Amino acid sequence: MTTKLQLTIYIKQADTSGDLAMYEAIIRHLHHAEVAGATVLRGSMGYGRDGHVHRKGLLGISDDHPMMIVTIDDAAKIEAVLPALREMVKGALMTLQEVSIP
Repeated sequence: MTTKLQLTIYIKQADTSGDLAMYEAIIRHLHHAEVAGATVLRGSMGYGRDGHVHRKGLLGISDDHPMMIVTIDDAAKIEAVLPALREMVKGALMTLQEVSIP
């Protein structure tokens, strides 16, 4: 088995970075840094430390779903992108955990 590092970033769908959606800016940054891969997941409902519940709005439409970006790679590669990501997603929750790849 191989041990890798998993980075998970929790944001809101409405978050932006310049002219881009935050999740797109993060994916572009990870791709440019040649991180092995990343996936954006959109949640149906959730809330963060501010206590605001994000869910479907009127007519089932919402533009502020909870989002997660998950990437797994060697620890050195993940740690190398952390400073720029921290700057991009100020205030967002980011978690790191070791994972085993069979």
